[in-house]
Amino acid sequence: MKEELLKKIIEKKEKKIEFAIITNLENGEGCIFEKDKPLDKNFEKHKDEIMSQFHKKKNGIIEGTNIFVENYIRPIKVIVVGAVHIAQYLINFAKSLNFEISIIDPRGYFASEQRFPGIKIVNKWPKEAFTEIKTDKNTALIALTHDPKIDDPAIQHAIKSNFFYIGALGSKKTHENRCKRLKESGFNDEQINKIFGPIGIKLGGKSAPEIALSIIAQLISEVYNKQ
Repeated sequence: MKEELLKKIIEKKEKKIEFAIITNLENGEGCIFEKDKPLDKNFEKHKDEIMSQFHKKKNGIIEGTNIFVENYIRPIKVIVVGAVHIAQYLINFAKSLNFEISIIDPRGYFASEQRFPGIKIVNKWPKEAFTEIKTDKNTALIALTHDPKIDDPAIQHAIKSNFFYIGALGSKKTHENRCKRLKESGFNDEQINKIFGPIGIKLGGKSAPEIALSIIAQLISEVYNKQ
């Protein structure tokens, strides 16, 4: 691999840009491919196949060719609101996945380095916390506190910012009340219906690790639905 190409790869990885390295295994030629940017002319005839593997996030040799595609996927940003017991199991499940996790909870006795080692913790109220956490449509929100003073501002921010996944813990009745508050705050049915509440797929489990597993399963499903 040429030094110039290697430097570009390192730079894009540091900036968390999604891209693919395209390599001709026969002659060693390579280039970087990014969505909505022109492809190197040496690989132009394989453009459709390269784009297909890029969108599918699939690594490997394009069938019938010597062209190898290796994708570098930007981590999914997951913001957990509420450093509760379920959050500990949730993060343990998520550690082996391509997630960049942050926890928001103004209650320092819950959200501590001791309980969540190696995880970014923001001990602030959501409105203040979101001023220092960069979010976009590649972000997911998991609200776990059951406290409207904490959950509601975070959910409102997620709706306004078009997060690809918004989930909130609570019973059906709790969610009905949540939806009512959102309507009173000016949100419409289409926006409110984007919220998964009660959160998680129906596994039938009731313990903290089982609920955490159901949330992770739903989140992964939505990761692939958004592609």
